Amino acid sequence: MQKKCSKKILSFLLCMVLVLSMALLTTGCNDSKEKGNTSTAETEVTAQKEGGVLGEGDTIFYFTVVDKEGNETEFEIHTDKQTVGEALIELDLIEGEEGDYGLFVKTVNGITADYDVDGTYWAFYVNGEYATSGVDTTTITEGDSYSFKVEK
Repeated sequence: MQKKCSKKILSFLLCMVLVLSMALLTTGCNDSKEKGNTSTAETEVTAQKEGGVLGEGDTIFYFTVVDKEGNETEFEIHTDKQTVGEALIELDLIEGEEGDYGLFVKTVNGITADYDVDGTYWAFYVNGEYATSGVDTTTITEGDSYSFKVEK
């Protein structure tokens, strides 16, 4: 009787160890799988930081970001939008606030320029010349180049 009872206990303990180890292995596999895979959004953020070709559409224009250290990141933008601002917002390349004079761009390609903190701002250029209109009202001209540069 004693032997039969100890076999049941031993069997039960072995089953519990097996269930526990399977649970740990399954959890371990899920964590490594999540770390190994990158979502589309993460991939796009990386692509934005590094430059390259972004978007889909029939109109093509070139976009350059110059940070406060002078580092340039260049993009080839494909879009069907009408304005530069619409295209860049759609690709999450710019963010800002609506003001009295249109969109006040605060963040470009994940880099924030804050005039209130350090006196820097994003200046918008068309074909290398300071733009006479805001990014949200500048109509895209295919083949033109547009840029944002941090200035003080």
